[in-house]
Amino acid sequence: MDDPRSDEALVAAALTDPQAFGVLYRRHVAGLTGFVLMRTGQPEVAAELVAETFAAALAGLHRFDARRGEPGGWLHGIARHQIARWARRGAVETRARRRLGVPVRPLDDEALAEVERLADAEVVRVRVHRELAGLPDDERAAVEARVVLDRSYREIAAEAAVSEAVVRKRVSRGLARLRARLEQEDVA
Repeated sequence: MDDPRSDEALVAAALTDPQAFGVLYRRHVAGLTGFVLMRTGQPEVAAELVAETFAAALAGLHRFDARRGEPGGWLHGIARHQIARWARRGAVETRARRRLGVPVRPLDDEALAEVERLADAEVVRVRVHRELAGLPDDERAAVEARVVLDRSYREIAAEAAVSEAVVRKRVSRGLARLRARLEQEDVA
């Protein structure tokens, strides 16, 4: 069943609710893919540029201004920017390659798989960062210190002026919230 919220409401909700961005993505991915494919003529490039468009939109949600237009137009504007960057990058690379006499090397399956792996890793990094930001401050600080910075419970407790048991509980609760949110997003 489709979410009844408007695109504007989804953008606003996506600042704190990852599922809202998923709904926005599903609403616009086909149209944006067709838009980009018509301009590039290359399915692999179109898929890459659409992914970059949504990554840029996710990173820039806080900059969306409904007074300047609707979310669909905003997404198409980001896609046009991605296409222009791709075209400029390609023109510069082509001129340099010709000048140096370097042939074009097509990507093999292994190289394409590596690109996909890196893109997936970046998506996970962005998701985790976004979800960390949504945790209560004490839990976020504890999870970042323990998991990201690999600090000991003793160090974290001393810095926060609480017991190690409190830090362990904050880390446990924070990780449980993160796991639940990420699993909930994967189901959506």
